[in-house]
Amino acid sequence: MDSTGTRSPLKRTVGSNQVGMRQFNERIVLQAIRLHGPLAKADVSRLTRLSMQTVSMIVDRLIDDGLLARQPRVRGRIGQPSVPIALRPEGAYTIGIKVGRRSLDVLAMDFVGHVCSRDVLEYAYPDPQVLFPALESKLARVNETLGERAKQVVGVGVAAPLWLGGWRDFLGAPPEALEAWHDIDIRARIAAMTGLPVEFAKDTTAACAAELVMGQGRGIHNFLYLFVGTFIGGGLVIDGRLHGGPHNNAGAVGSIPLGGGGAGHRAGAQTEPKAARQLLHAASGFVLERLLSDAGAPAAAAHDHRALAPEWWRLTEQWLDTACPAIAGALINATALLDLEAVVIDGELDRQLVREIIRRTERVLDGFEWEGMVRPQLLEGTIGADARAMGGAILPLYAHFAPVHELFLKPATEAEY
Repeated sequence: MDSTGTRSPLKRTVGSNQVGMRQFNERIVLQAIRLHGPLAKADVSRLTRLSMQTVSMIVDRLIDDGLLARQPRVRGRIGQPSVPIALRPEGAYTIGIKVGRRSLDVLAMDFVGHVCSRDVLEYAYPDPQVLFPALESKLARVNETLGERAKQVVGVGVAAPLWLGGWRDFLGAPPEALEAWHDIDIRARIAAMTGLPVEFAKDTTAACAAELVMGQGRGIHNFLYLFVGTFIGGGLVIDGRLHGGPHNNAGAVGSIPLGGGGAGHRAGAQTEPKAARQLLHAASGFVLERLLSDAGAPAAAAHDHRALAPEWWRLTEQWLDTACPAIAGALINATALLDLEAVVIDGELDRQLVREIIRRTERVLDGFEWEGMVRPQLLEGTIGADARAMGGAILPLYAHFAPVHELFLKPATEAEY
């Protein structure tokens, strides 16, 4: 309990003492329910390898603390009716902030991952002198929306490019505006602004975290994640865990160099232009933005249904004809190295355009030589434009309520239910 009588979030310290182990076991139980949905105590025991007595005590304590709630009994199965235990949405809240090259997104999320409020500021380039005052205003609006619930906010998660001041020429920004980012610690600025603990992740890594926890990651354990925003980027999941790498930059697919269509590609297939030095030069949203802008359409049309409109489809298809072969080439190289189960593709795009990217990329992959490799399935991401901000909001939930690792969780199998 804190000085106001409110229970503090589960502490991060884990040790061999009784208090530390109890906190760790609480986190294990919460994580099992978060990953698998409402569970009866017996199912929690099987998944966590904790005894029924321990699980029962932990569940009862977390119910008293307002983090879990009992659901109506489930009848119709053999044996006694079971009582599923679920996360309580009002148990805690987090704030997710996406600082992007074209927009600032601020959202509040409850304990089960539902978005409670959302606010967006669009701009041509991220000028810190404009962005931070706007962020302060939007955070105040979030607090107003949450009202009394604002006391339950446990932290802030920030998703932003690692090199926010980079690629100035593509954005058409004044040099001084983006150079200022080199001396800015985003995490520290937001911590001072909010007075809350702040977690930080690369924007596409955060988006991958959202997909891992609330999307396709529930069913696959090894996948590469691609997100097509202003730039194309990605994240990597290995053995069911987000893999950041030593520099927190794993999955940086946008920087993959492009060749002239690798060996094994079918003759006559389209390849990326010579000017496309990296995947981001061929498959990023800003390439489509430029095509549309040069033709008199708003640049923002690249990221919504207008990209599919008959009057602009010729330009969108031109972009697809370059982007999809480039994506396919990057994926086959990643598969050879990582032995992927799947590749999940999402973006700040109209859903139909995401599906068209997947369809055309599959068609290009059909022409590759797969001998010595297992071809991964291509899957549509489930979250869309909010993935980066939602991934940011997930970071404090994991910092406060998830175990340091999940070695004690068994994979769920049909035999267990």
